[in-house]
Amino acid sequence: MKRFLFPLLIFTHCAWANPFETQLSNGLRVIVREDPRAPTVVQMVWYRAGAMDEKDGYSGVAHALEHLMFKGTKRLAAGEFNKRVAEAGGRDNAFTSLDYTAYFQIVPKAALPEMMALEADRMANLTLTEKEFSSEIKVVMEERRLRTDDNAQSLVYEALHSTMFQAHPYRRPIIGWMDDLVNMTWKDARTWYRDWYAPNNAYVVIVGDVDHSQIFKWAEKNFGRIPARSLPVRKPQNEPAQKGVKRVNVKAPAKLPYLTMAWKVPKLKDVERDTEPYALEVLAAVLDGNDAARLSKNLVRGSRIAQSAGAGYDATVRGEATFLLDGQPAEGRSITELEAALQAEIKRIQDGGVTEEELTRVKTQIMASQVYKRDSMMAQAMEMGRFEAAGFHWRDLDRMLVKLREVTTTDVQSVAKKYFNDDTLTVATLDPQPLDPQPLDKVATKNPTIAPRH
Repeated sequence: MKRFLFPLLIFTHCAWANPFETQLSNGLRVIVREDPRAPTVVQMVWYRAGAMDEKDGYSGVAHALEHLMFKGTKRLAAGEFNKRVAEAGGRDNAFTSLDYTAYFQIVPKAALPEMMALEADRMANLTLTEKEFSSEIKVVMEERRLRTDDNAQSLVYEALHSTMFQAHPYRRPIIGWMDDLVNMTWKDARTWYRDWYAPNNAYVVIVGDVDHSQIFKWAEKNFGRIPARSLPVRKPQNEPAQKGVKRVNVKAPAKLPYLTMAWKVPKLKDVERDTEPYALEVLAAVLDGNDAARLSKNLVRGSRIAQSAGAGYDATVRGEATFLLDGQPAEGRSITELEAALQAEIKRIQDGGVTEEELTRVKTQIMASQVYKRDSMMAQAMEMGRFEAAGFHWRDLDRMLVKLREVTTTDVQSVAKKYFNDDTLTVATLDPQPLDPQPLDKVATKNPTIAPRH
């Protein structure tokens, strides 16, 4: 089943960290965390532009440009970027979300100056051609076929969002609708690049065995010469109030049925004053944060209504926040029974709350996650980058950890009572159809493995 990542707020950092920050005259912010335990470094360049900034008819252009960013610049041939990273003994990639697009390299620290020069070069000098676009958009379309069109649960998840939202841009898939990809042109990608890929719409996060004062000098040398640009106006695209349960059913080849339920809930807006988003984070962890969590204990191992069941919530988003439950019924059990069982678990918390033992277990996990995170420079960079992308400041991460630890059992029961009703609920189900009987070798020939995005 589609599992939901344990949300960002659970992975906040402790006071041991030492980020330093500067801002160049063109608006680019540079955030550096010194971590000398290994002679390596992570560089991430984040752009505050994702799928939610697209317009109808242009879905998928943010992700398509991400692919094209690994093509040539005015001074580098197509493919040269990756070659330089590999020759330096590193690795690199990128990812697009609803809220942002980010690029990263993990390299020996001696290679960092070159990596900064490469990122600055493609921020300012990307060359987009019709030939390169025509080739790469086929890769993107094949990616959509393999990851969405040929994946029943992905189709359900896509249908959930397009049904749940009628005005908000989260209704569009990150990968884009296939018809939009078919009709996209290289000029569409060029317009996206010119609109959003500016230093005043970006920030650099670097973690590793570095000296921040030296990094600031290199940043000025490489990025400082890129001029700031006027950015498109972002108009509000608020979702109107939902007035009753929404349902959508998807028919697709699959072995088992699948169910996902989503409620509209508050997101984090004010780190210090808000309380409900922290309680919702804890609620998600009580339901699906560990092996002793309620969904696994009661529905999978207990009543055995479900083969799998999960919960997810992320408070730090630019757009609308949702609380999700999902699962697959066990053999001989129905989607209707599973939906009722998931609803019953919420009802138990509404009526009886959660225990102090459950709350303590979740808070212990929060602290343990800090220890695990310290072992990964990439995790540290991701944490700061994602938090910044949602419109917050990395300095608030410590305070969020404190606020999470202040959540009480009463807080958790209160949000369960307030937000989990049919007025804001959307339900998407999978009606499994017979699987394609043709041999696997024919399927592989029909749907070849897609090439790396770069």
